[in-house]
Amino acid sequence: MGGGGFRVLHLVRPFLSVLPEVQTADRKLPFREKVMYTVVSLFIFLVCSQLPLYGIHSATGSDPFYWMRAILASSRGTVMELGITPLVTSGLIMQLLAGSKIIEVDNSVKEDRALLNGAQKLLGVMITIGQAVAYVLSGMYGDVRDLGSGNAILIIVQLVFAGIIVICLDELLQKGYGLGSGISLFIATNICENFIWKAFSPTTINTGRGAEFEGAIIALFHLLISRTDKVRALKEAFYRQNLPNVTNLLATVLIFLIVIYFQGFRVVLPVRSKSARGQQGSYPIKLFYTSNMPIILQSALVSNLFFISQLLYKRFSSNIFVNLFGKWKESEYSHSGQLMPVGGLVYYMTPPSSLADIAANPFHALFYLIFMLTACALFSKTWIEVSGSSARDVARQLKEQQMVMPGHRESNLQKELNRYIPTAAAFGGMCIGALTVVADFMGAIGSGTGILLAVTIIYQYFETFDKERASELGFFGL
Repeated sequence: MGGGGFRVLHLVRPFLSVLPEVQTADRKLPFREKVMYTVVSLFIFLVCSQLPLYGIHSATGSDPFYWMRAILASSRGTVMELGITPLVTSGLIMQLLAGSKIIEVDNSVKEDRALLNGAQKLLGVMITIGQAVAYVLSGMYGDVRDLGSGNAILIIVQLVFAGIIVICLDELLQKGYGLGSGISLFIATNICENFIWKAFSPTTINTGRGAEFEGAIIALFHLLISRTDKVRALKEAFYRQNLPNVTNLLATVLIFLIVIYFQGFRVVLPVRSKSARGQQGSYPIKLFYTSNMPIILQSALVSNLFFISQLLYKRFSSNIFVNLFGKWKESEYSHSGQLMPVGGLVYYMTPPSSLADIAANPFHALFYLIFMLTACALFSKTWIEVSGSSARDVARQLKEQQMVMPGHRESNLQKELNRYIPTAAAFGGMCIGALTVVADFMGAIGSGTGILLAVTIIYQYFETFDKERASELGFFGL
């Protein structure tokens, strides 16, 4: 099995010379320089997110990837249309292959790590090309015959080039030049950008009550200045329908604070070194043991189901099985003709739109709650097995580092870790699911999923900042 795995990885070697590569930092970069690289990477990503694709005929009508935009940091009709999709997909596939031992990788061997990274990058480039071609052929930018072969090729080239830039930016940050990873940075930025836009957007929209400002804060001040009845103006600013309101903003801030509070929950297991006497340390097991992974996997699953259901409904809307899977209707409040689920299985997988909706359809709310909790707990449990963070893997890593738990025999290490890790993974996954549901029920901006991703990523960045600054000041320790 091992030999076969290595042979699979060795197939990548001829491609390594043609794949774009960022050299590993040859020195430890100072904190300020790392921040600069991170900011420049973010600036490039934001420019690409605003740069419209040249040669497209239209990017209007229903957006089949509407549900995935937040977690995939993509912007419709721009060169960043694919976002981090190829990066996430290639990473997950390689992690699953390595975790399930289909590809044998020895992380202690430098060549193996280089080949695995090369394989992931090659897969990412192939997925980018495949998706760019699929987007153009599916008519997302207008009929292919109307576009013409020249324009179609030009659009594909732009999407592929932007995809390669994202892969390189992620590699730049991962190889010691920046802080965190490109995936985390771009997701958090995309979600925070959406939140700020919903709060301060100066765009006016007409939903049948006359022109209103989209941004909740701007609308609040506009209503207070322009209306004579101040109490009624306040009420409208807090509870207006189908546009961001002040209650949505407050709900978002509340969920933000709750998630930060939960981030501190952990069990700290004491460990000490066998070789160096008196060297004590600790192994923390957080409540959010798998971080934001369950919610990313759950969102990816649901988004793909929505995409398939939409395509089937457009073609076979009279088929009974297609209708059981999902019924779709154009949203009356969307100015871009966005389709929304109104029946079938996919309808029950979407969060209720308001508290009034929960009261009117309690079964929908209950089904959504059970589905979210179960999916997040299952994904969290599965993830620890494939990502190498299960009790067995952690016990092996501690043994390799010659660490033992005081008061426990070495053979009991895995048994002791098994008391905490699977529980932390499943219960942490359920907590993440529950917080997402609460955020959705309260109408928080950018969906519960988005807020959770943003908070966990920002929290990780604060931890990284602290570590980097502490090491620069010379505070070393376990």
